[in-house]
Amino acid sequence: MRKTVLETGSLVAPTWLLVVGLVVSVHASSARAETGAEIFKTRCAPCHTIGGGRLVGPDLKGVSERRDEAWIIHFVQSPATAIEAGDATAVALSKEFAPTVMPDQPLTKAEIVSVLDYIRSGGEGSAAPEPEPEASPAEIARGEALFQGKVRLENGGPACNSCHDVKHADVIGGGVLARELTTVFSRLGGSGVRAILGSPPFPVMQQAYLGRPLTKDEVTSLVGFLRSADEHHALRQPRDYGPKLAISGVIGAAILFILYALLWRKRRKKSVNQAIYDRQIASSN
Repeated sequence: MRKTVLETGSLVAPTWLLVVGLVVSVHASSARAETGAEIFKTRCAPCHTIGGGRLVGPDLKGVSERRDEAWIIHFVQSPATAIEAGDATAVALSKEFAPTVMPDQPLTKAEIVSVLDYIRSGGEGSAAPEPEPEASPAEIARGEALFQGKVRLENGGPACNSCHDVKHADVIGGGVLARELTTVFSRLGGSGVRAILGSPPFPVMQQAYLGRPLTKDEVTSLVGFLRSADEHHALRQPRDYGPKLAISGVIGAAILFILYALLWRKRRKKSVNQAIYDRQIASSN
């Protein structure tokens, strides 16, 4: 009987250790998933979903089964390096989602693993996005004004056309630092555009709006304007200002020449000392 108890006790101890180990492991994985959820929402959600279909980038549901973890970590930290090295998978992804290229992510290995844990857990709240509601005419007009900088952004961020352009009758030119946005709504959808405006994933845009994020109302207005610009871009092509500018230039030059001619008539036709010289000549005679 004593032997049986001892034998049983010797079996119970390892069993309890195994249970404790499993509990600790599950707790650690859960904690990593919580951290991963925060990182995913700020850095990944603007371009990816988990089970909601492709957005700017691919749907990440099941990515751990499709790709090796070491490869994922390397690719996330520097997609450009993987592409330049000729990695077949990286090159294929860059072609599939061209011309958009995923920027390098300043994440540690542990942070990327926490995001993968979050994705494996199902990524609660990352299902397919709801359709973008129609913006009112007032919101569209405000979005156009915000885009061009006619109305200042509440937190002092730069106007969109500092870097972007939209082919629209009411927009006179724009920047060329970043992509042209006329059809961005067709490419990314409302949820994609809204996510990028709300939490920029691109380094230059992150720096431009660091500490100066767009407000919810500003995002709504800009999304409404970009949707309208996309849907009606064939009917709202930019005006051709070339002939008008040329005619205005000719008229302006003519006016200047006339003014110069009038001023020239009042010029001094002789030297300042001519009268003195004439008096001296007269007195000498």
